[in-house]
Parts: sequence; structure tokens; C-alpha cells
Amino acid sequence: MRPSHRAHDHDRSRSLQRRLRAPQSGSFSNGAGSYDSRAARPPGGCAPVSSNGSEHATEIDDRVHSINTYLVDSGTTKNWLFVQLRTENGLTGWGECYTAPDREHAIRAVTERLADHLIGASVFDIRRFTQMAYQDAATKRGSMEFFCAVSGIEQALWDVVGKTLDQPIYNLLGGATQDRIRVYANGWSFSPAGGLNPTESVLTAAEAMVEAGFDALKLDPFPGLWCPYPDKDDVIAGVELVGALRERLGASIDLLIEGHRRFAPRVAVRVAKLLEEFDPFWLEEPVPSSQLDGLAEVRSRTTIPIVTGEDLYTTTGFREVFERNAVDIINPDVCNCGGILELTNIAALAHANLVAVAPHNYNSTSVGLASTLQASATMPTFLITEYFVNFTRRSADISATPPITVNDGHIVLDERPGHGVELNEEALRHAEGDPVRRTFSLASPKEANIGY
Repeated sequence: MRPSHRAHDHDRSRSLQRRLRAPQSGSFSNGAGSYDSRAARPPGGCAPVSSNGSEHATEIDDRVHSINTYLVDSGTTKNWLFVQLRTENGLTGWGECYTAPDREHAIRAVTERLADHLIGASVFDIRRFTQMAYQDAATKRGSMEFFCAVSGIEQALWDVVGKTLDQPIYNLLGGATQDRIRVYANGWSFSPAGGLNPTESVLTAAEAMVEAGFDALKLDPFPGLWCPYPDKDDVIAGVELVGALRERLGASIDLLIEGHRRFAPRVAVRVAKLLEEFDPFWLEEPVPSSQLDGLAEVRSRTTIPIVTGEDLYTTTGFREVFERNAVDIINPDVCNCGGILELTNIAALAHANLVAVAPHNYNSTSVGLASTLQASATMPTFLITEYFVNFTRRSADISATPPITVNDGHIVLDERPGHGVELNEEALRHAEGDPVRRTFSLASPKEANIGY
């Protein structure tokens, strides 16, 4: 009698749990003799660590005791999903999963299911977790929900490892190549409900950002529907807004133009040509990342640097982007690309292809931003990263550590262990609630568009 799918899935789940919790074995030669992985960690999952340079090592039980999740209302149209990991020794690590409207509960469910497999495993087995999660739990069929879940858990593991070794994560990744991380401001041009503000309000807000020290500002200037062939008036309105910003702010401020994957290639080329006179810093996602030939066409026909990557996952998702020379800059997101280590792997591929990296960060300015900074510090072709100014107050409210601050458009790396951010559990519980819903309806009046 054939087993049911449920029985098959249950057996696969038990197999994954056994493999993650099983002691590692095997050895390899390091050129001066053999190294046995079993000797590096005492039985029971205890990692030998030295404290403050002491010659005597102390054993810390690094096994995962529990993993919890918190779904938090950010006060905007975005919700945050945090992962809290505790070890048997009582250390706590924090991670953050990327979320999208109406998909938060699915991402949370996947996160909690994957977390079950980690109980009793060592926090040092980060690569082992991500590899087995993809091969065994996902059966090599990834999804946005899956990679968001993996990314949040992976960050929490790195945070605990850093705390265990009393080192910032960037030191464990080979060390920082820069100690100041440039950021651009986002979240300043639209209303809490998500729509673009009137032109004069946008111009006033932009001036406020410059006065606050930012020298790079991003916005989506195009009103109307996200469709491949938008109304001509919407395109002209967007271009005119960029022109007004350039006139008001001057040539020294970098303007980053967001396209949100909306245009067909021929429309994107026209938009880029109209924008060129205002010297944008970049044009982000003018065409969906699934249309790499279209992206490459746009890139070949404009002087504006082209960006893609926020909706691509793992190094595999970026391989063809580099092979086809589709863009000048990639913007992977640490909360959905696979986590901190995977983000550095993607950046290494970018470096080999002379492509700049500008990590996307539509996440909180607490854990998500902190994880982004740890990876960004190690990137040879790092360019700039994202900072949502409308997330700062709520992020500070839920944090138990001082907020990450921006001075003169930069964030200075600190040397706190892990990624350096602790969250307040009581504040998280207070901020929990039903996810914010995107305001669209199939019952609304129909409009002529080709938005799919």
C-alpha cells in the first residue's frame, strides 16, 4: 500500500530534524595534517569560546532551545515579522523576515514550521540549516514565503553566533571593508496610506530630508496604475516631478528613481530618455526582473544606471542577471534573499562581474537594517543602502537598544556583538495585531490597463 502524501511529508520532516540535530562527522586535510570537525565542538553541541582574550576557554551550550515569531504593525501599510531565537544557555538572537501585504501569515507559518527543525541543533550550523531547508523541507522548490522565512531565521542564528564569540557579524565574515555605510532616504514622499503626495508636499519633504543630512533620496514619481503601458499623462507628471526636485534641490543631491517593475521595455526606454536631463543616480526596476532581455535593452539605450534584484532570491536567482549584463547595480534584500551569508555570496558574484551592490531594505530600521549593515560592510562593490525614514519611530519604540542613527547620510559601524540590535519583547507583544490590508478591490470600477 502506498503511503499517503501526509505520511511522506511527515517522514521527510523527521528526516530533516534528525539531520540537523545529528553530530557532524568527517575530516579534511588542511595541508598541515587533518582536521576533524568532531573535535572542534564537544559532544552535546557546546562550542569552545574564549572570553575577553582569556587563555582559558569556557564551554557554552549553543543548541537552539526555542524560536518565536512576532508580527508587528509598523504604523504604515507595511508589517514587520521578527524571529526570536534562544539557546540552551539563554542567549537571544533576532532576525527579520521580509513581508508583503496579505502574505504575512503565510510567511509566518513557514517560518514557524522551519523553526521546528532547528530545536536542539547548534547555532553554528548556519550553512547546514539553509542547505537542508532548501533541499529537504522545500524539496528544492523555493518561493517568496520560503526565502523570507529562511532569511529571518538565518539572521537570528548569526546574531547568536556573534554574541557567543563576542564579535560583530562582519568580523566573522572576513572583516569590514568600510566603517561608514552610505544610505538613501525613502518613505518621505508618500502618505501613510501609501499614495504619492501632491507635488509641493513632495518638494517640501525633500528639502526636509536634505536638511536632516541625507544627500540621496529615492521616490516613485509616477502616479497611476502599475501597468506596462501607463497613461501618457502619468509618465509626463512623473518626469516633471523629478525635474522639479532637481531644480529645487540642486545638482549635488542624488535622486534615485523607482519604477516598481511596472513598464514594458519600450516604455521604460522612453521614460529613461525623458529623465536623462535630470541626471538621476539610477532607475530602479523599470522592467520586471523576469524580463532580463528587456532590462538589458533599457540599459543599452540610456545613460542612467539600471537596477534590479529586490525580488530575486539566492545566488541562483542572480546568475542570469550577470550573464546577460542586464543591469549596472543589484539590490538584493537581506530579509528575503536567503539571509546575511547569502547576501554576501550574491555580492561576491557582483564583484566578479563589476556590478555595484545597493541592498534593498524595505524592512524595519532595527533588525533588518542592522543585518543589512553587517553584510554591506564586507562588500567590495557596495554602493549605498536603503533607510525608511517613516519607520524610525516605531522601530525605536520596539527596540531595547539605542536606535541606529544616520549622520550626514551615513551610518557608522559599531562593534557590538552580533548585529547589535535587541528588541523589547513586551513592546513587540503590545504592537502585535492584524496585518494591514492593501486597499484594492475587484469590486472597484474597471479601468483600461494591461497591468498583468
